[in-house]
Amino acid sequence: MALVKIPLILDGIDPKSRDYSILRESEHNRATTATLLDEERYIDALERTVNIMRELREFSDFDNQEFRTILAAILFDLAEIHFLLKDYRQSEKELETLFKVLNRLAKEDPERYGEFNILAMELAARIVRSRKRTIEMLVKQQIQTEALFEKVNSGVASATERLAESLRKVGELTAASGAYKEALKFYSEAIKFSKKRSGRIGRKEIKFTIEMAEIMSRVKTMRQRAKRLLAAVLPHAIALETIELEEDIIALLEMIDKLEEQPSKWKAFTHALTHIGRNAEKEEMKFERNAEKEAKKEARRAEKEAKKAEKEKRRALKEAKKANKSLNKAKKVTEQADLYIQRAQSAKDKCDEHLRAGADAKDKADAAAFRKADAEAYRKEAEANKDAQQPDTDQNPKEGDKN
Repeated sequence: MALVKIPLILDGIDPKSRDYSILRESEHNRATTATLLDEERYIDALERTVNIMRELREFSDFDNQEFRTILAAILFDLAEIHFLLKDYRQSEKELETLFKVLNRLAKEDPERYGEFNILAMELAARIVRSRKRTIEMLVKQQIQTEALFEKVNSGVASATERLAESLRKVGELTAASGAYKEALKFYSEAIKFSKKRSGRIGRKEIKFTIEMAEIMSRVKTMRQRAKRLLAAVLPHAIALETIELEEDIIALLEMIDKLEEQPSKWKAFTHALTHIGRNAEKEEMKFERNAEKEAKKEARRAEKEAKKAEKEKRRALKEAKKANKSLNKAKKVTEQADLYIQRAQSAKDKCDEHLRAGADAKDKADAAAFRKADAEAYRKEAEANKDAQQPDTDQNPKEGDKN
């Protein structure tokens, strides 16, 4: 890919000085970076560019115009490289720094640096992902470009043409995604810059306007505006004798009439032709004001929705923490209950063991009592037998005495 070339003027720097050597080496290294980008070696290109920045730290005067010129060129390179590496945030940061450096240079020498200020705006239209931020950045830079167009040269005109074409492409892509109002803002900016470039309404401006009207025709509430816009540029197309553009305008008007299902297709068109140029500029200014108001309104609404979403997120996190805390508490209670159940089961087992031991003891006691009762009965029986035999023993001695 072709990098932006900003030629250096080294007449005021001593060729034998270190500053002169640094600037020359930087130019040579930028050429090598361009070769690396053509070969799609983006990481190597980034390393080479970072090395250039390190060498520039040794420059003696950071306020030197040529130093700031090569710095702007390197910022162009870095923004492009980080965009190719999909590091969009860093790319946008470098773009902001680039505008700061270029704005000061353009004020000092509009003839030399005006072209590159416009090229930076074209770069912003390509790499800034937020469409809203792109529009805000371009509107902010328009104040600077107003002064540049007072001293317009071929370089500025060429850069402005690139900027207008880039804005048109962004508008086309935005419309393809269904964001019609956002797309119209980009087309409006493209037409505005294209007019500044040429100073009149030419073929390109008419073509941009036709494309813008076609997008407006997709929105029901904007179809009348689209018709007025087409009616305003039709005389310019006729004056340029561009039959192709005339046919496109008339065909688009017919299509809008079909969409609205009006009974008379040419009556409104003829009426619009009678008021050519009367309200076109006023309507365009009104549309731009309304578009700006709508953009601010959408920005406020998006900010409000973001705050609401953040609030809901915090609330959800709070509820999740609360639920987690309750879950932990329930888990703890469950574990404690399980412990109590285990203890109760253990006590029950011990109680059952004691009951079994008591039953065994009772059985033993019953057996001992039964044996004791048997022994007692046997003893009593023995005593009874003994008592029954005692008289015979007593009578025998008496009989001996008689003898």
